[in-house]
Amino acid sequence: MRTMRLSGFSVVMLGILIVAVIVIAPSLRVLVDQQQQIAALEQAVAAKEAEVGELQSQLDRWSDPAYVVAQARQRLLFAYPGESSYLVTGRGDAQVESGIPVSSEVQTTRVDWMKALLSSTWAAGLTDATGDELAVVGGAGEGMAP
Repeated sequence: MRTMRLSGFSVVMLGILIVAVIVIAPSLRVLVDQQQQIAALEQAVAAKEAEVGELQSQLDRWSDPAYVVAQARQRLLFAYPGESSYLVTGRGDAQVESGIPVSSEVQTTRVDWMKALLSSTWAAGLTDATGDELAVVGGAGEGMAP
């Protein structure tokens, strides 16, 4: 280090370089932050343009009369005059758990459903038991959907 001599010009240039770094560094940091913001906003614009494209395709589908009819029939349960519309409620994936084969023939039951309904209503109205303590007709949960 002793052999190295600094001239006045070298010291001035080093000082100017240090001042330039101190002055330019915050501006460079702001520039980098702005570049990151621009990249994030460009990604947001691209996502919104994709969303606009999807919404435009949905709008184009609504200009098709067949699509409008299909949506009215599906969402609003509309039917043409003379058609019968059936609405199925409950679980569609219910299966027979007892292992008894399902018959395709119509069978009559030997249960007096009116008497069972009235006795169930009468018992439910007069009992202090909770729902878990009550017995289910035909076994506990047998053939019942949860």
